Amino acid sequence: MGLHAGLIVLALALASAMLDPLLGRVVSRLTFGKSLITFASLWLIASFFGFLAVQSVGAIEWVTNAASRLRLPAGAVAEFNPSRRTFFQYAAILAGSAPFLAATYGFAAGRLRYRIERVDLPIANLPPALDGLRIAQLSDIHIGNYMPPAEIARAVDMANELNPDIAFVTGDFVSREGDPLETCISELSRLRAPLGVWGCNGNHEIYAGVEDEAQRLFEKKGMRLLRAESTVIEHKGARFNLLGVDYQRDHMVSGERTGPMLQEIEHLVRRDMPNILLSHNPNSFRRAAELGVELSLAGHTHGGQIKFEIVDHSVSPARLITPFVAGHYTLPMTNGHATDAPSTNGVHRAALYVNRGLGTFGFPVRIGVPPEITLLTLRKA
Repeated sequence: MGLHAGLIVLALALASAMLDPLLGRVVSRLTFGKSLITFASLWLIASFFGFLAVQSVGAIEWVTNAASRLRLPAGAVAEFNPSRRTFFQYAAILAGSAPFLAATYGFAAGRLRYRIERVDLPIANLPPALDGLRIAQLSDIHIGNYMPPAEIARAVDMANELNPDIAFVTGDFVSREGDPLETCISELSRLRAPLGVWGCNGNHEIYAGVEDEAQRLFEKKGMRLLRAESTVIEHKGARFNLLGVDYQRDHMVSGERTGPMLQEIEHLVRRDMPNILLSHNPNSFRRAAELGVELSLAGHTHGGQIKFEIVDHSVSPARLITPFVAGHYTLPMTNGHATDAPSTNGVHRAALYVNRGLGTFGFPVRIGVPPEITLLTLRKA
């Protein structure tokens, strides 16, 4: 028992090194330190789901045995069924092993299989000239041990092959302080789009204290990082208003709220042209819709990194922090202008697209949630 407890403590310490910047740097400098952290994190996540799976098999066995006893005549004693017991023993072994196999796949292959998502987005108030505008979106790069520059370069090459009109990167270039931010932004600067490459900061830039440096490096590389500011983009004689914000907090800090989301850009939302907002946190979407922002682009969730389909429902850890996990969502625009034919019930719909991201954080695993490169084509609603 002592050895087993010691192994658990060691694994917890190594896995926590992935979340704590100082501890992570110390352990990763040791011989085989990075391999130890990887092994511990995979072991922890697989053990958690393996435990749940084995307990589920045990519960099914208990229900089966209870049902068998209920069918017996009064006073009769149930006989031991060795074949049933053997069946459930093997079922428990298989159920407990499956998460370890899945975690190994998610690390070795699942997190590196980039998927291009091509999505047509109906947008309220879109001028005819902007119908067909092509947007490439990348998000949540998380350069570091599990996202080397070569993998970022591969994603950039795939995005360039889509021939977008404009490219957006919606935050989280790094995971923690000390990650090679300049290398990440240098790779992103190879994105090619006639209307430019634009971005916003994510929560990890804030945590690492590099939000100003990210902005400086973007400008140095010929791109622009929008921080509570906007710019007007012209395309084929039509215009749209592009806005960007740093990570928007949506929780209590020291017992006090940080203020309404998007407060710093309320005065920047235009009424004479469509608005596109770059905001890392998808939870800012409700406020954006209230302000009349036609399209919000976000990341942050990684799609949960792990997703299971149970009957007709998707189970994802990301649902603990947001209802906007991945993909396309709409909400009524309560303060939008009404220059186009109205949508259903006379209410315009604001759109949100949440990119699943390229990298990982916490556990270097993706299961059922492939990393994403998005090509969004705007369509007149």
